[in-house]
Amino acid sequence: MPQTLTILGSTGSIGENTLDVVARHPDRFSVFALAGHTQVAKLAAQCRRFRPEYAVVADAEHAARLENLLREAGVGTQVLHGAQALTDIASADGVDGVMCAIVGAAGLPSALAAAQKGKTVYLANKETLVVSGALFMQTARAHGATVLPVDSEHNAVFQVLPRDYTGRLNEHGILSIILTASGGPFLDTDPAAFEHITPEQAIKHPNWRMGRKISVDSATMMNKGLELIEAHWLFDCPPEKLEVVIHPQSVVHSMVRYLDGSVLAQLGNPDMRTPIAYCLGLPQRIESGAAALDFAALSALTFRQPDFARFPCLKLAYEAMSAGGGAPCVLNAANEVAVAAFLEGRIRFTDIARTVAHCLDGGFSNDTGSLDSLLETDAQTRRRAQAFANGLNRRTVFSDGLLTGTEAV
Repeated sequence: MPQTLTILGSTGSIGENTLDVVARHPDRFSVFALAGHTQVAKLAAQCRRFRPEYAVVADAEHAARLENLLREAGVGTQVLHGAQALTDIASADGVDGVMCAIVGAAGLPSALAAAQKGKTVYLANKETLVVSGALFMQTARAHGATVLPVDSEHNAVFQVLPRDYTGRLNEHGILSIILTASGGPFLDTDPAAFEHITPEQAIKHPNWRMGRKISVDSATMMNKGLELIEAHWLFDCPPEKLEVVIHPQSVVHSMVRYLDGSVLAQLGNPDMRTPIAYCLGLPQRIESGAAALDFAALSALTFRQPDFARFPCLKLAYEAMSAGGGAPCVLNAANEVAVAAFLEGRIRFTDIARTVAHCLDGGFSNDTGSLDSLLETDAQTRRRAQAFANGLNRRTVFSDGLLTGTEAV
């Protein structure tokens, strides 16, 4: 029988790549439901091709538009909307696996719902573990859910860990887990120029095709910081056993360091279809559509240590991971607000780290035992971050992609 999938965030880059892999193996997979938030035209096209039973969008207005498009195309997909609909399609009977690819903390409730129903959770939403790592992993274990990492770095680690890995590093002779980072578009930019970086510059990742928010996170290296916290929970790895190394070519996707001096790595072209196909195909390897790695075409593979002065967001993430409790939740919420403000031109690039640090320095709850308590910490942090960003008392003005000055708000 084909594996039945729900794809949350189907119109984003992970969702589109997932559907590309699914289309290559029609005998192995069927699509039960798709969720696309507000990208109605793209979601309608996906429904025409994959004929899911359900499609979910953000609200009634977008649902009406999607229904009209599907009616005109003769597609019988039922359209739902809202947060509850997301949890419904993630936890529905008959669904084998759920691709969790909704960006940000908004993807947490539906991912948790899938875990509570014992689904195979293909986890591409790193914020799920950043915000609720202990709660999510405990829920998955309690209900027999399988959690498979889709992020390229965690997927690489997963591939080179022992098959019988128990989470106890010493039992397997593991010294540390090493996450690689490209360093983003500003790896060699003079830090003095960082305050003049524009959103258009920040979203131009040198290697990966990603959404705007995650591209900015890569530019600040907050993305790697969030991945550290995710790896801490996925692999039950102490913070002091997690390393980050900058690898600009994005060919080595991550590594595991062993006691005997060996370092095992997973290599491949920067194409998200590779980790997606690995997870979907387990225990077999299936064709992904990614190009084979041509070693003769590689000029060099280089590595360097990250600079916290250049990338303060990475340092903040390390500190939040070590602090534990509600700190990772605060880190993520403050960052989401700050990145949105930067993309809207309301704060500078350098204000992102400043906003996150401000929220981490404030008081917050360390109650991580329930979804409600975590969502309350998230909401409080967002209000604090928004007030701080507004209080910077300036609005960045851009012209032709270049910073031209500031105006008082």
